[in-house]
Amino acid sequence: VPCAPICARSEQVLHDWMLEHSPATAAMYPVAAMRELRDRVFADNPQLHHDLSALRRMALAEALAASGARADLLEPAYEAFYAARNQVEYYPDALDALQRIAARLPVAALSNGNADLNRIGLSQHFRHQVHSREHGAAKPEASIFHATCELLGVDRAHVLHVGDHAEMDVAGAMRAGLRGCWLNRDGQVWSDAQLQPDLEFTTLTALADWLDATQPHLQEQARA
Repeated sequence: VPCAPICARSEQVLHDWMLEHSPATAAMYPVAAMRELRDRVFADNPQLHHDLSALRRMALAEALAASGARADLLEPAYEAFYAARNQVEYYPDALDALQRIAARLPVAALSNGNADLNRIGLSQHFRHQVHSREHGAAKPEASIFHATCELLGVDRAHVLHVGDHAEMDVAGAMRAGLRGCWLNRDGQVWSDAQLQPDLEFTTLTALADWLDATQPHLQEQARA
């Protein structure tokens, strides 16, 4: 799913929650102002870039304090945002293709974000979930890719990392010794002159089709 519309909707849900529970905060920090505050907190705390939840809570705490609101509104405000963050719409091809891939290979979810696959309803398709928050470093740091390979019990050279971000996903994985598949839905141009993705597709279905056609021996059942 594309992150931008989900984040925008979540920010609006948070603002609506503030209108009801802390009008002074909503008045001082409409959506655009809250986004600016979040961006400033992010820029001021590079040591926490692997933990988006902590950064979001810091921004909310500052907004509540500046507007004279009660500090105990922090967690319910964050929960309102986080619940909306985990209401996602799938790309039309995504769920079926994920099911096909997970039926033949062990799949791990590796994320810099704070989405919860259990809340979303996708956890049954993944052997492991690796979040930068718990790991302590974010993509494209090599260590988070290596930790995921260790959880899978597969040598790095035999792990294919699939992602839509050219640098954080594909180049990061390849520099860490993995293979990289670029899910390039928007027709972007690859700009890294030193690396080329091992695979590039415009849909997840195309990757599932490629696996069926070229890797027929891979028949491991993910829930076996």
